[in-house]
Amino acid sequence: MRKKAILFVLFSALSLMASFAESNSLTVRIKAMRCEECAHKVNKALRSNEAVENVTFDLEKRTATIEYDGSKVSAKDLEALLTATGRYKPSPYDPTEKIRRAMGLKTEELQNAADSARIMEGLWSISGMDSVAPRLDKRYVFVRYDANKTTKAVVRQKLVEIGFTPVAYYTSNDISHAYIKIPAAAATESTIEEVMALEGVDDANVNPQLCTLAITYVNKETTEEKLLQQVKEIVGK
Repeated sequence: MRKKAILFVLFSALSLMASFAESNSLTVRIKAMRCEECAHKVNKALRSNEAVENVTFDLEKRTATIEYDGSKVSAKDLEALLTATGRYKPSPYDPTEKIRRAMGLKTEELQNAADSARIMEGLWSISGMDSVAPRLDKRYVFVRYDANKTTKAVVRQKLVEIGFTPVAYYTSNDISHAYIKIPAAAATESTIEEVMALEGVDDANVNPQLCTLAITYVNKETTEEKLLQQVKEIVGK
């Protein structure tokens, strides 16, 4: 009986080891993959092979990490699937490579030189920052960074921590911004999610310390007056 038990344990261990040996992971750069729609198309192409078990994306790095059954498909086969799309051709991913990304962030709290200095000091403390340029005239900050060392989310959170409420900034005349004071209890991630679901809203963010809500919205799809009313209904719940 003891011998059978030992054999069973050994068989289970060997089976588990074989499973790990067959489960592989491949991360590739896809430089043309710039948005969620692109990621959806890449996912569809990869999922056409049943050996693909899971695909995760990092749009800032423009990478796809593919988990697959190595006993059924090879990394070269998966790369060939992407190459066949014509647009989403893969290239090797190097975690030490400098991947430059840039963004503009609107922040109404940027009022004077002292605010600019605080932004400069705060953002330059983040590893991977390449450029920080506050603009007092338009109350926004332009940021360039290495996506292999930091992320948009980290930059935004740092700005919140040092007293700002950043949201996406665009130069288009079709885009506007709203800045609203809200109750402290409503300055939460839940409020951000509800506001983001509103028609015409491109981005939203809150600052719990300042009790503020900032919104980036599309003029053709909504108005500031309409947003104020909708926000009032959300934070009044």
